[in-house]
Amino acid sequence: MPSSPPAWTRHARSSASGASGFVAFAYPASRSSRAAGGQPAFPPSVVIEVKALACELPARRGVPLARWSLAELRREMVAHGLVAQISGATLWRWLSQDALRPWRHRSWIFPRDPDFRAKAGRILDLYERRWQGVPLGPRESVVCADEKTSIQARRRKHPSQPPSPGRPMYVEHEYARAGAWAYLAAWDVHRAKLFGRCEAKNGIVPFERLVAQVMSQEPYRSARRVFWIVDNGSAHRGQKAATRLQARWPTLVLVHTPIHASWLNQIEIYFSIVQRKVLTPNDFPSLVAVRARLLQFQHRYEHTAAPFQWTFTRRDLAALLAKLAPKSRRAAA
Repeated sequence: MPSSPPAWTRHARSSASGASGFVAFAYPASRSSRAAGGQPAFPPSVVIEVKALACELPARRGVPLARWSLAELRREMVAHGLVAQISGATLWRWLSQDALRPWRHRSWIFPRDPDFRAKAGRILDLYERRWQGVPLGPRESVVCADEKTSIQARRRKHPSQPPSPGRPMYVEHEYARAGAWAYLAAWDVHRAKLFGRCEAKNGIVPFERLVAQVMSQEPYRSARRVFWIVDNGSAHRGQKAATRLQARWPTLVLVHTPIHASWLNQIEIYFSIVQRKVLTPNDFPSLVAVRARLLQFQHRYEHTAAPFQWTFTRRDLAALLAKLAPKSRRAAA
């Protein structure tokens, strides 16, 4: 950014209270340059301060906002004397230079499992068909499984209207609840095979029915080992679940994701597809209709499915943990 001529900047003067009187003498760059017929110009130091402001949480500055909007940033800049005035287009351009979008947010969670690296690493190895440093054989399979709970049948109080030229699909806002399913599903990582069932509720017994549904079929029935990747839900938590399942299915090896790391489980990718393509918008006359559509979509999807192109490796895991380490230390302090 071109620097403002020295004549444009004025030294701050202290008020009677000792506070800086800089607000009254903020950079009038836009007025001066427009009067001269040129483009607005601000000192590089102003741009830097504005970007630093955008990278702060409003609450830490005592501003009662959850996040900055473009208009609120402009207001804060003027209030603190960074500029006398500035256009939204200029501010947008400055933030875009560093891909700053403080009005956006995303949810995330710090790794909390003390064995995060080891647990995540072995799952990433299984996706590359390795276990404890040894390649998997042709008679070994990797299956991801989980439950998608509380899938409601929402019966709309007025029938949904199909889209027409210039108008999207209309879905009535009000609905009556007609019950809910727990959808249990398993995904063969390397064969792109799907297994699923609807249960009245999730738990140990429904999950074991899903396991039996898979393990009673070939090639899993005669496999040397079948690795089941699951999270830490109550239906399959800990060594107790592993022992219980292996007692019935000796070739089954239960592999748990780290705590709060279900994103490592590929079945979650399929569940996100189900949410987008089957359950949004939710408009079903009954639980029977929900079950029918879920299982029909499962068959339809599997017919053309291919293994997910999983690209997150141990190297990416190491880079992620190194990036999060300083933030984790600050959060713990």
